[in-house]
Order: sequence, then C-alpha cells, then structure tokens
Amino acid sequence: MSDERSTNWKDTLYFGDNLDVLKKYIPDNLVDLIYIDPPFNSGATYNLLFKPTAEQVLKETAQIQAFEDTWTWGAEADTTYRGIISGTITTDPIPEEVVAMTGALFSFLKTSSMMAYLVMMIPRLVELRRVLKPTGSIYVHCDPTASHYLKILMDGVFSPERFRSEIIWKRSSAHSDTKQGRKMHGHIHDVLLYYTKSDDWTWNPVYTPYEQTYTNRFYRYRDDDGRRYMLDNISGPGGAAKGNPEYEVFGVKRFWRYSRERMDELIRQGRVVQASPSAVPRLKRYLDEMPGVPLQDLWTDIGPIGAQAAERLGYPTQKPEALLERIINSSSSPGDLVLDAFAGCGTSTAVAQKLGRRWIGIDIAIPAIDVIVKRLEDSTTEQGRHLEEDVDFEVIGMPRDVAGAEALARQYGDGWQFQYWAVTRIPGALGNMKKTGDGGVDGTIRFWDTSKKNNLGKAIISVKSNKVVTPSMVHDLHGAVVANGADFGILVMLEEPTKGMRVEALKYEAYRYNGKMDIPLIQLLSAADLFKKPLPLVLPAENMVIDRKKGDPVTVIQKEELPL
Repeated sequence: MSDERSTNWKDTLYFGDNLDVLKKYIPDNLVDLIYIDPPFNSGATYNLLFKPTAEQVLKETAQIQAFEDTWTWGAEADTTYRGIISGTITTDPIPEEVVAMTGALFSFLKTSSMMAYLVMMIPRLVELRRVLKPTGSIYVHCDPTASHYLKILMDGVFSPERFRSEIIWKRSSAHSDTKQGRKMHGHIHDVLLYYTKSDDWTWNPVYTPYEQTYTNRFYRYRDDDGRRYMLDNISGPGGAAKGNPEYEVFGVKRFWRYSRERMDELIRQGRVVQASPSAVPRLKRYLDEMPGVPLQDLWTDIGPIGAQAAERLGYPTQKPEALLERIINSSSSPGDLVLDAFAGCGTSTAVAQKLGRRWIGIDIAIPAIDVIVKRLEDSTTEQGRHLEEDVDFEVIGMPRDVAGAEALARQYGDGWQFQYWAVTRIPGALGNMKKTGDGGVDGTIRFWDTSKKNNLGKAIISVKSNKVVTPSMVHDLHGAVVANGADFGILVMLEEPTKGMRVEALKYEAYRYNGKMDIPLIQLLSAADLFKKPLPLVLPAENMVIDRKKGDPVTVIQKEELPL
C-alpha cells in the first residue's frame, strides 16, 4: 500500500498525453479516487468563448476553436490498436478479455470514429486501474453515445463484479427545439459509470433532501413550536423469533423494537404518543433529525452551471462543482489523492483542493493548463492566501527553458501548442485558439490609449515554431499589423532573429502611444527571450488586459510590474 506516499504527494498538474504521463510519472496503487470526463464521441466541435465585459473588446474577440470532440481512424489509432492486440502499449498487461473484446469490437465497428475513440480509451483505462489503490474507486463520465461501449470496456478492465452503479445525471431541463423540427426525445442526461478496484472500497454516506411531496405526505404533524414530525411504527417485526422484547406500553402489550429501558427513556422525552387509549403507541420522528434520502443512482438535483454563475468559465464541457463535490465526498476522505486524467478546465482539481484532498490533473491542451492554473491561483488556502504555482502546486511538462520550448514545438506537428504557450508568456496577451485561418495572428494585446477615438489600442502577436527565420517574416508581420488595424506587432521565434530581420524591423516608424511614448512598430523575441525577467519588450505603460478566467478588464500598471 502507498497511503503515506499519496498523502505526501504534492498537488501536480501535468501537461501532456495522459497515457504517457501515467506511465512515466504515476506509480502503482497511488490514487484513492479517479474521476475522468473524457471527450465524448459526439462528432461535435466545441468552441471555447472568452467574453470580455468591455463592449469594444468583445467585438474584436473571435470565436476560438480548440477543443475538438471528433475522432477519426488514422495512423495513431491503428498503431494503438495493434499495441492493444499485442499487449505492448501499457505498463501492466492488458487482460486477455480486453484484448479479445477489442478484436470483437473492431470486427463490428471497423475503422469508425467510435472505434478510434474506444481504442484511445482502452490503454488509458488499463493504466488508470494500475495507479488506483485496492480501496480506490473510479468514475467515468460519458454520454449515451458511448456509455454502453465504455461499460463493456470497464467490465473487461475492472471485472463485472467491480461494477457498482450506473449513475444518471440530469444535466439540463429540456430541449426546446421541437418546433424547429426535432424528431426525437430530448437528450438531457449524462452517464457516470462507477467501479471499484476491489470489494473493499472507501464509501462515505451522502444524503439528499427529501422531496416536498414526501415531507408533506409523511411529516404532516407539527409540535407547538412548529417542528414537523411523523408517527412511526415501533412494534417489533418478527416478534420473539427476531429477539424483540415483549412488555406493556400505555396498556398495550406486544413485541417492541426497543428494550424496556430505551422505551422508558423515549416516553420521558415525550417521543412515544398514543392516539387513543386502545391505540398502539407510535414514535415521533422529527424531520429536522433525519439525514435525508441516502444517495441513489438518479441525480436530478444538480443542475447545469447558470449563465451568471460565479464558477462559470466559458469552457464548453465544464461540469458544476456540486457534481464533483458529491463524487469526492462520497468516495474519498480528507487527505486522499484524487486524479483527473482529462482535467479540462480543472473543476475536479479545484473541488479536491477546496475539500482538503490531494490531487493530480493531466491535460494535453495548453489552453486547458492555462485555465486551470488561473483557476487555482484565484482560489485560497485555509489561511486566506491565494495559491501559488511552485509553492502550493507544481506544473510539469510545460517548457522551463529553451530546450523545453524546442521540444514542445517538435512534439506536436502543427506547432499550435508552442504558439499558444509563447503567447501566454507575454503580459496582457490573449491567445488565438484558431489553428488555421488566423491570418498570421496568434495572439492580441488590448490596452488603453487616450489619444485614440475609442481609447483602445491593439497589438498583434505572430509566433513561428520552425527553425528557419528570414526577414520576410518581419515583412509579413508588418502586413498583418496593417491588415488588422493594429498599432504594433510582436514576432516570436524559436531561433534568435537574424541581423537582416533586425534591420528590416527598424525600417518601420514607431507607434506613438498616448501621444508621448514611442513603441517599436515591430518587435522581435526569441524562445530564449521568453524566459527572461523582465521580458525584453516595449509595452504600453497601462494595458487593458482580458482576464482569461472571467473576462473582466484588468488594468496592469507599469511595464516592469507586469507578471511574467
């Protein structure tokens, strides 16, 4: 067992493929509770919206597409499938039943998007089982599109005997598009598949409030002080055969649930009442002393995140904190270690932090890591101090030096992850999550400029992840500055800019900020520059920054005070 190790585990957020992270960093039998919300196989493309409150900025903020929920069969899926069949893709051996099941599913689903999705999930489920403690539990959040297939896989990985519940969560009230021609039932629920690793698992009873119709029907009596109660049977079922004592209460002799001594105490408390001299005495059960209804597998009392809710981040698949609170409270204890291998916007990590659990989060998208870090930094410790990266939690997998930046640029073929990371290193910058068709604009900075008619200025950022750099890149950025009505531009490169690039950049006149400060029209940064403090940039003295969590305008004062 590894109880001490998991208790001492530092809260950690990993950037990278969760299969690689699980195999490289997470030991066997470490985790107490796993919750995963893997991307559904719905064929949808989700758009993540950042919505600034400043109307002028909102007009310029594009709809950004980053989190695609679409699976296609390609070389990676084919390689993974062959690794499953050969049993070479995971740390622990893949159960024979799972291998056979994978082959059977492939014969049925062929190279469909569903099969690509399932092939992605199989090795990850095997690794998640490996890192789970014998007393641990796992919840897999999915929708009816794939839940039946995932249950088959979970039965294979964890065994059918370890299946505990199929929880139905009513995530919305109704679909209102029937008048627009919808010809099916409204899809308003998700599925949570709940399994344990063994027959000895952590469980903390959770109760939900009684429905009003129930309390009106059964708790229909009130004391003089207004306390509601019901009258409950206290006769001993089964009589003497079940060990119930026989004696007389208020002139009625029979077998009772309680000993004579306990019954006398209840009578002294006024809890035993008799409607008439011949009636069988009954027990007062007060509503305010009852814990509620033990948690069932149909959850209709946790609604979606409201449009104005404080926890709302704008993340397309964000789940309400109340949902994670219920899961974490019921299946872990304070100090336990909670793992989310598809961390998304970090609801599980935020709730685990709030409930006094240790946590591990993993996500493959830098925008997700960025959102989670900001969300954690906005939360506080028990002492009221804001959490700090490298103090209260650490982030592993993000570039820490030039070699790490180069590795990030090589790791993903399109260079988009590197582009987004580079933009986040620049104070006040908001990344453009469009992977294609961005017109050479990978990020923007909005700032106040009182010399302008609308008091708003704009800078654009272009990031190049290739090793070859040429003066033509400077010329192209200048064209993008003009085309986008920007005031100046920043070009970020892996390599150091050449002498020819610097000469080209100096050809353009400076931007006159606030009518009194000259800012170079084109500024050049290398990957090495991104790790310098202060950053070698000339920026407006007062930036109008879009907070990536809430979309609120934040004024940042002097350049040297800007957070890096």
